[in-house]
Amino acid sequence: MASASALNPKSNYHIRSISLPSKPHPLFQQCEDHLLRIAASDASSSSSYSSSSISQKLSGLLDLHNCLNELFQLPLTQEAFVREQNEKWVDELLDGSLRLLDVCTAAKDALIHTKECAREIQSIMRRRRGGKSGFTNEVRKYLASRKVVKKAVCKALGTLRTSQKKSTFSSTNKDNVTVALIGVLREVEAVSLTVFESLLSFISGAKSASKMRGWSFVSKLMLTKKVGCEEDKTEINEFADVDAALSSLVCQETSNSDSMVDSENVQSELQQLEMCSQDLEEGLECLFRRLIKNRVSLLNTLSN
Repeated sequence: MASASALNPKSNYHIRSISLPSKPHPLFQQCEDHLLRIAASDASSSSSYSSSSISQKLSGLLDLHNCLNELFQLPLTQEAFVREQNEKWVDELLDGSLRLLDVCTAAKDALIHTKECAREIQSIMRRRRGGKSGFTNEVRKYLASRKVVKKAVCKALGTLRTSQKKSTFSSTNKDNVTVALIGVLREVEAVSLTVFESLLSFISGAKSASKMRGWSFVSKLMLTKKVGCEEDKTEINEFADVDAALSSLVCQETSNSDSMVDSENVQSELQQLEMCSQDLEEGLECLFRRLIKNRVSLLNTLSN
């Protein structure tokens, strides 16, 4: 019998002292590999917080949940779910799947709303309808809408941070496969929530990455990994850049300043924001569909 940590020398499960079958199914190992890759991505992007790094994490998260779906299809996994369907951890898993869907929806809504507002501002800038005053009023509307988005993001982040508190469970009378399954599922949820936290913070306009929290078995990797390129990099946040540029336009009119904000530069930043939002939205849509399929698969197993 091998310990849980024997599955991966870098593993650091809370349940590492409990034995696993001598030949665990390869999908357990694959899930761990995906978790490690997301952790490595977070470590390597710590000095460069950009839409591309967020997209990379979302892509890694999709791969992880695709692998999890395969794990759900295994007979030994389905048998474990059926045996344990009345246990607290199964209810927690179902609640967690809903939390992930809710936060994914909140992020999509924030992206769609911001993207549509950015398109409207670009259209107005091209036509300059209503003159300077009319344009400034539209900019104020955009900035007001961003405040609404940021408020919604703050609420979602608060919910996320509360849900990241892990509950404990008793391993008494549980077979090794069930214990290993619970460990993997809790790691997947924790990692998913922290990726979503980074995404939401980015959408709100934060220019520094939220460090991955709540990871148990990848914590050693995060503490010991040396990032090859540690020189300072310019942090680009398309949301924050547009907020700042449009705020400058409003201040310019209010103060009757002679200085002019470069409208071409503002248009360029708006275009970058639109492309960034579209890219993140597409990644979220794929992930959202996978999360729904995984939940349906789990519910079907429990109902049989």
